[in-house]
Amino acid sequence: MATDYDAPRKTEDDSESIEALKERVPDKLSGAVGDEDADNPSGFELPGADLSDLELDVVVLPAQEDEFTCASCFLVKHRSQLDHDSADGPICKECAA
Repeated sequence: MATDYDAPRKTEDDSESIEALKERVPDKLSGAVGDEDADNPSGFELPGADLSDLELDVVVLPAQEDEFTCASCFLVKHRSQLDHDSADGPICKECAA
């Protein structure tokens, strides 16, 4: 059966007033935390917020045998990304391009 998607759809909900619709839809501009933010209890941090009192625990692994540090961009890359060795050190394919 073919369906005409351009035809207007009429249902019994079309008779609802705008005020009733506004009451059903949550206000997006309010600062209330909804269910979608339940996994972030501390709230949303704005860019530029002072984070100097936070301590981060980071595990730094040394470069592995199959990795090198590019002398141009200083990123640790896999040996498959090595383009050539220069006088300054190894250069990756992205920096050599």
